Amino acid sequence: MAAWSARRPWRGLAVWLAFVVLSLGVGIAMGNHNATGDDYRTGEAGRAETMAAQGHLDHEPVEQVMISARPGAPDPAAAGAAVRDITARMRKLSEVKRVAPPVRSADGHTLRVEVTLWGDDADAKKHVAPLVAQTEAAQRSHRELRVEETGSPSISLGVEAQRGSDLALSEAITLPITLITLLVVFGSAVMVAVPLLLALTSIAAAVGLSMIVSHVLPDAGVGMNVIILIGMAVGVDYTLFYLKREREERARSGGRLGPEALVELAAATSGRAIVASGLAVVVSTATLYLATDIVFSSLATCTIVVVLAAVLSSLTALPALLVTIGRRAEARVARRAARAAGRPARRARDHAEAGRMWTALLRPASRHPALTLGVSVLVMLALAAPALGMQLRVLNKDSHSREIPALQAYDRLTAAFPELRIQHQVVVRAGAGQADEVGGALQELGRRATHDPLYAKDLRPTVRVSADRRTSSLYLAVPHRLSSPEALTSLQHLREDYLPATVGKVAGARFAVTGDVPHDTDYLAHQDEKLPLVVGMLLLLTFVLTALVFRSVVLGLLGVALNLLSAAAAFGLVVVFFQHGLATTLFGFDPAATSAIGSRVPLFLFVILFGLSMDYQVFVVSRIREAALAGVPTRQAVLQGTVTSAKVVTSAAVVMVTVFASFMLLHLAEMKQVGFSLAVAVLLDAFVIRVLILPAAMTLLGRASWWPSRGMGRAQQDAAAGAPRVRTLTSP
Repeated sequence: MAAWSARRPWRGLAVWLAFVVLSLGVGIAMGNHNATGDDYRTGEAGRAETMAAQGHLDHEPVEQVMISARPGAPDPAAAGAAVRDITARMRKLSEVKRVAPPVRSADGHTLRVEVTLWGDDADAKKHVAPLVAQTEAAQRSHRELRVEETGSPSISLGVEAQRGSDLALSEAITLPITLITLLVVFGSAVMVAVPLLLALTSIAAAVGLSMIVSHVLPDAGVGMNVIILIGMAVGVDYTLFYLKREREERARSGGRLGPEALVELAAATSGRAIVASGLAVVVSTATLYLATDIVFSSLATCTIVVVLAAVLSSLTALPALLVTIGRRAEARVARRAARAAGRPARRARDHAEAGRMWTALLRPASRHPALTLGVSVLVMLALAAPALGMQLRVLNKDSHSREIPALQAYDRLTAAFPELRIQHQVVVRAGAGQADEVGGALQELGRRATHDPLYAKDLRPTVRVSADRRTSSLYLAVPHRLSSPEALTSLQHLREDYLPATVGKVAGARFAVTGDVPHDTDYLAHQDEKLPLVVGMLLLLTFVLTALVFRSVVLGLLGVALNLLSAAAAFGLVVVFFQHGLATTLFGFDPAATSAIGSRVPLFLFVILFGLSMDYQVFVVSRIREAALAGVPTRQAVLQGTVTSAKVVTSAAVVMVTVFASFMLLHLAEMKQVGFSLAVAVLLDAFVIRVLILPAAMTLLGRASWWPSRGMGRAQQDAAAGAPRVRTLTSP
């Protein structure tokens, strides 16, 4: 593919641009298919939601409009006028199903008007904007009062808007730093534009493809974040690997080879390594599908799509661009002979200086491999140790940024009406003739709950019955924070004590509990159940891929061990920074976002880190293997291959760290943790694993590193016997 693009550069570019435009055009035409409430159902909470939906008793989307005085109690006349205004405004909207009478808080300082929307709770954020607009208009009409709106739909809308502004901020930070890094590496504005252009077009193609794929695998709303996060990182990385090799071959040829030949040489080595690395990321990420979770499936889909797009761009557009740039450079050689004459010496000097620097950094691994390996592994294990105390939590409204107006209103609402913090919904499915018996059991359940200090006292639970009398539902209020121990204990009492003693005695009745707390609890249990399968398959596939790529069982085992070490150290640091609060001290992060680790963060990071670690693993070891196949003894090949790849690996790591670290500036707690973890893991992988641990381990292993490769065995035997070998371009 690269050779075809190199010989027909304009066609190669046209094919790639046509693919990008077609992908984006078809994706926009088809639109994005978002996940619905049905896609998020898990465990007992999911069963309860299914039963409630069958009886048309599922949770309705509700917004709360609050009227209060800024200090103290509001004037009764002014508050009454505001309530009538809000009620009239809301009833005129087609999105509104009903408006409830006003309710006064216990202290008398706040009035709330409950507004119920039509449709499904999961889709309500698409329809809540007119309600918010009317509330803002009412606020302008009643300036002496505070009139504000909150609820799950408006909070979701606010989080989505904040995520969009966060992405714009991330891009504004990432692009300039990436440009500066590439300019330092290549010293040419034209060459800087190449990796950036390919990364951005790969992202554009992936956006369109993800929209198309969403009609088969629905998008959970995290796609754009992942595509930008991974797309910029791997897109620039793959281009750097390719460009570095093309420049090496150009310097080695001394002008004897044309642009087409140079590109084909780069394709036969680094190009093949890019394909192997990309496929490794795809296969490892695909293990997330085994979690059978809509969010992980969405993360996996978007990661796979953007990585495949980046690999495809490196096989089509990149060779074509390099040949086009090379031909123009050759045409200017005659006119720029004087300036060109001084460049090789400078490049050789720079290369020699870089080689000396990295040789010095690698000296501990080459001269004292056992000591270097032991100390480095101990340091990594010490960094990983805090991960043993990791506490996972589903990050919910309690951990979102309070810069969102709807969340500020939510805090004031739950302070004035604590009973609205948590609602456990009990759903019972039984025969139509058992409706009265079920209703009596639910009433008894409500009485028992109101005597429990964990539940709200002032509310009288009401039983709702479906039209066919087969489904009954009861809401129980809990006046505690979502993530509090009291909330979890209230659910435990309900499921283990109250339900078996009441509804559980109705013959043949099926019952379950749903709500925010039950959903979060069941979600964590589901993840714990799937974790061994996902991790086990990931380790197996990583071993198999590495062994096949390098034809070495030893390197397969070593790759798995190093990836585990890198991921464990990253987990340890994320626990120290977020769970133990160091991020709050150093960076001023909101303590609500740093008290626990997001439940999805470890599994997502584990899979993605394994995939990204393969980037450096494949690139560095392929250079070592190439030297060893050419007859260089393994110890020397390790040094030579690592030094040769060091500059581009460092540059790629800087770009990756920049992209990932920029996500620490986002408001969403999970994205902060993901960005920090990935940035730390890449730094450790590039500067500890690949500079100290990998070279030391391979130096100690010597020829055993390549077992059971027969071709490598013969090459090393010939080298030991002094037989000359022709330089080969064989590469994984």
